[in-house]
Order: sequence, then C-alpha cells, then structure tokens
Amino acid sequence: MSYTIDVYRNDAHKQKNFITFGTYVSLFPQLIAGPIVRYRDVEEQLIERHENLEQFTDGVKIFMIGLCKKVLLANQMGKLWDIIRADTSAGILGSWIGIIGYTLQIYFDFCGYSEMAIGLGKMFGFDFLKNFDYPYISKSITEFWRRWHISLSTWFKEYIYIPLGGNRKGLPRQIFNMFVVWALTGIWHGANYNFILWGLYFFVILMLEKSFLLKWLKKAPSALAHIYSLILIILGWVIFYFEDMKQLWAYVGRLFVPSSGLISPASMVTLTAYLPLLLIACFACTPIAKNLYGKIEKKSWSWIPDTILCLLGLVVSVASLVSSGYNPFLYFKF
Repeated sequence: MSYTIDVYRNDAHKQKNFITFGTYVSLFPQLIAGPIVRYRDVEEQLIERHENLEQFTDGVKIFMIGLCKKVLLANQMGKLWDIIRADTSAGILGSWIGIIGYTLQIYFDFCGYSEMAIGLGKMFGFDFLKNFDYPYISKSITEFWRRWHISLSTWFKEYIYIPLGGNRKGLPRQIFNMFVVWALTGIWHGANYNFILWGLYFFVILMLEKSFLLKWLKKAPSALAHIYSLILIILGWVIFYFEDMKQLWAYVGRLFVPSSGLISPASMVTLTAYLPLLLIACFACTPIAKNLYGKIEKKSWSWIPDTILCLLGLVVSVASLVSSGYNPFLYFKF
C-alpha cells in the first residue's frame, strides 16, 4: 500500500526492477515484526547502499539489545503477568503489579523485535527509522503516541489523517478525522471489540488533551503529569489484553475494588521472586543507561565492553531460550 500510494502521489518513482520491488515487499528483517517501513524511506537504499564493518558492528549491537529485551525482559514480565492474572484473589496491589508486568512485557516485546529488525537491516546496509523512543517516560498521552510505535503512528498520519484533511478543515472535521484514525488503529491490531474500544479510548483522551488537558499538564508538576500518563497507559493495556468483555471488566474491578485485600500471599511470593527483574525492567524503560553509555561510546576502548556485553547477552539469551519453553511472540499477533 505504501508503494502504491507513494507512486500515485508522486512521492516516489515507479520501480521497474522486479527484484528491487520484490526486495521491498519481502524485506525479511522487518516484514513480520516491524517497523512499518514506508517505500519512500528506503527507495534509494533499495537501489544503492554500501555495507561496511562499522555499520555491520552497529547492527549486531542493536540486534543484541533487541534480543535481550525480548528474551530476558519481555518473556520474564510475561510470566509474572500470567501468574498474577490467574490469581483471582491477588488483591489490589497484586493486580496492579500484574498489569504493570504486562505493560513492561508488551513494550519490551514490541521494542525488542523492532530493534532486532533494525539491527538486521543495518547489517545489510539498510537504515530503518527508530520505532520506540522510551514511551513510558511520557508526561501526556499525546507525547506517548509520539514515542510509541512511531512507524505505525506515522503511517496512519501520512496515509489517513492528512488525506482526510487533518486539522485544516475546522474542529468538527478534525474530531471526525481523529475518530476514523483511532478506530482504524484499533482494528489494525485485531477485529475484536476490545481493540476497537482500546483505539476509541485513546481517541477520547487525545481529544480531551487537545481541548484543554495539555495546557494543565504543562503547568502541572512533572511527576504528577508522568503519573497521570502511566495510569492511563496501564489501563489502556488492560483493555488491549482482554478480548472477553466480562474478563476485562472483572480485571478492572480487581484494580479498584478491595474485595481481596491489598495483596494475596501467593502474589506476594511471586512479587518477591520477580522484584529484581521488575526493577531492572523499569530502569530499562528510561534513557538513563543510554545516556551513561554515551559518555564512553566514542572512547577508543569502548569496543571492549561492547564485545563483552554482546557475547554475554547472546549466551544468557540462548541459555534462557533453551531452558524455557516460554517464548510468546506478541508482536506477530498484531
């Protein structure tokens, strides 16, 4: 669709080489796991690109970071979520810990697969655009969607929102355009009612932010704006996960109704066991580690920790995959 639309709008040249066109359509590093690569973003790279050792090395590092996020963080947070979700008497705190586990799982799964694809692409000379930019540090839902699944948001903006008129035809038309985009965003993830509800949930929040909330959030303390965003994001993932409406409302009730106390003994045991990984996952959602690495990245000896960490990440990830049959492919579902 991207190729057809880009050529129709004269944003790209017609590709007459079948092999080059076929390469774009079947480009395996990003085909099933994203990012969603628009044709015009890689048009020149399909025709001519140059590989070198430095680029290949960068690709390996990016791939390894994505692999570790998927195997060592996403999978483990998924186990935490599965255990607590099954405990119907987990309590309010236990239920919040559970959905936080899923919040972390879906981020590291989606982000991990995207970075693996970006890394593989780089090894072959392709530069794919970044797909996730630390979305959980956002201080509004508007900012969250600038940082989450950037290629998907860009695709809907470029090919649906702007052609419909964007915000150029008055407020009523803008509201309609946003409604269409977010309904389609929900349907893109699946045809179940919960995905449509999830899309419209964010449509309502974004309209409220555009109307007046963003002004308040900019004046509010940074920590308060961050908490506001995280709560709405987490509740959005509750809607996203449960395809059965009864289960959805039941879990929402568990988050707010203290029918089972604060936390059950079983959930407390689970939390204690997963607490170190939970803290590491929360830390990895921030750019702190990246900023610290940036201070040594240009040093002549930086290849030493790079090599050690890549090898260690590979060994631990492979060991984890071999020793555990738990390896859900969340991104592929959507």
